[in-house]
Amino acid sequence: EDVVQRAVTVVKAGEITWPPPPIQVSAAPQAASPVEVVVEKKKMSTQTKSMFIGLGFAAAFAVISFAPPLLQQHFLVLSLAVVVGFYVIGKVHHALHTPLMSVTNAISGIVVVAAILQVTDSNSLIQILAAIGVLLASINVFGGFAVTRRMLKMFTKGESR
Repeated sequence: EDVVQRAVTVVKAGEITWPPPPIQVSAAPQAASPVEVVVEKKKMSTQTKSMFIGLGFAAAFAVISFAPPLLQQHFLVLSLAVVVGFYVIGKVHHALHTPLMSVTNAISGIVVVAAILQVTDSNSLIQILAAIGVLLASINVFGGFAVTRRMLKMFTKGESR
């Protein structure tokens, strides 16, 4: 008999089988393991972290100040998207990450459309990069659909699994 099924069976063939008999443990006790020396990593001080963040902002500001206005606008949108995405995804419960990744198919679909629009550019470097973008975003879309399909199969009844 299966120990798990026996533990949850209340009635079998008209006979009350609850409470189940105590489980017999057949595992041998573990031998004492040697004591491991744990070396703790020294954390950066708040002052050091602040210095690195400040240097990063200074470098980003220096790059942006010499960039064309269109690149400045794109960089602003990118930085806002990174911050918002970090906070949105960071607050999601771990059990919901797979459905969240399924939703990112829409974002990857938008990337595919944008890359397809760039393929028509006259610059050959842009065409190559756009084709690579279409390929990579398509892989993400198809992988996301495969994960979503597999996830939805877990909730279907019957022989269709």
